[in-house]
Amino acid sequence: MDVTKLKHVYDRLDLLDDRLTHRVRPRQPVNMGRLTPQLMEERVKTLSEYTVELKEIVRELVESLVGLQTPRA
Repeated sequence: MDVTKLKHVYDRLDLLDDRLTHRVRPRQPVNMGRLTPQLMEERVKTLSEYTVELKEIVRELVESLVGLQTPRA
């Protein structure tokens, strides 16, 4: 297990949490009738960005735990 890489992964996860979690999961319930197409598009984009970055972080986490180096696509 690469401790340095594990720390890096944790830091990235923490950054992702600080940057996007509040946008993906708002504190107040949203009235779907008040969502404009632009707002809905922005939320889908934010969720997509969050999902892709989380996938990359999880991949790095697994690599650091098992010591694998896989090529990026």
